Amino acid sequence: MAYYFPREEFDVNQLQLEKLTHLIFSFSYVIDGEMAFKNELSDIRLKQLVAEKEKYPNLKVMVACGGWGADGFSDAAFTDESRTKFIQSTVEFVEKYHLDGIDMDWEYPTIPAEGTKARPEDKQNFTKLIRGLREALDKIDRPQILTFAAAGWRNYFDYVELSEVMKHVDHINLMTYDQAGGGNKFTQHHTALGRVTLNDLAGTPLGEEMKSRTSEEGEEPALWEPQSAEGIVDFYLEQGVDPTKIVIGAAFYGKGWKGVSPQNNGLYQPNKGPVRGGNYRRLQEEFIDQNGFERHWDPLAKAPFLYSPSDSIFITYDDPQSVGLKTQFALDKKLGGIMFWELGGDTNQPGGLLDAIFETAVSE
Repeated sequence: MAYYFPREEFDVNQLQLEKLTHLIFSFSYVIDGEMAFKNELSDIRLKQLVAEKEKYPNLKVMVACGGWGADGFSDAAFTDESRTKFIQSTVEFVEKYHLDGIDMDWEYPTIPAEGTKARPEDKQNFTKLIRGLREALDKIDRPQILTFAAAGWRNYFDYVELSEVMKHVDHINLMTYDQAGGGNKFTQHHTALGRVTLNDLAGTPLGEEMKSRTSEEGEEPALWEPQSAEGIVDFYLEQGVDPTKIVIGAAFYGKGWKGVSPQNNGLYQPNKGPVRGGNYRRLQEEFIDQNGFERHWDPLAKAPFLYSPSDSIFITYDDPQSVGLKTQFALDKKLGGIMFWELGGDTNQPGGLLDAIFETAVSE
């Protein structure tokens, strides 16, 4: 599954659509209680992508509604009337563009992230909204896919009725990326596959911080260990989620920090603030093993990272090796698949991230 956010250089002919099962166009929004685009350009580009189904009839084209900082969900889900209004507009949207489904990207129910409106009732209202969408989409005369994007950390499930919501969706798209960022006091992986425990972090500045929090707050160590795809998938399976409904995420971009000391090649060290990481194409062209940056591999996290000793900059990202391992993990666990944010960040050269995912998947 590829999330795709078209930018100014949009060219449908550069997209490797033959290597995808699903393309999720991003984003529509909740506007005046209804699903809609913010501009005409999105309308034009989505129609171009849907037209490509003539060449690739097995490709499913969906639209993601929401995204980080997108508001309007709490109000749209609040009452029977508001839910009916939003659901009806969604059905009309699907029919207008001849879509194969919808991905709900409410970030996040009950949490006023980035200043969005939130209510305690969002937890139950999200379930009602998803149930209503499922019922309405099932009345369309062709199969419809319903998915939702979920945070890749355990506490997210304090804010949704997981077992109820899962009854009505085809997949949950786990955002196993953005697990660390500029606000973190210590460098770490933002999109790790492998589980790293507090014992593994012993002796590092991050490990000492995590150990201190665990001791002071009396919580289980697993809550303070770094986030990982392996860790959150295990948690989901423990909750009884059908593995075939779980889709893990990969990142076609990096995140970075400055002012990082050279110990452990910058990993799990204090920093002095964020720096721009850029998409994978930029990392490959300007950073990976060039301009003072060295690529390193963390065998526990099963993830690469870059460090520049001269500039004291650390960058965490996914590369062909790590996304290949994520794909194999999804196959081995018999999960629903792998998705990524976002297709436009890949290199245009052979041997990129999508190539690694595709080659691993078809080799089975």
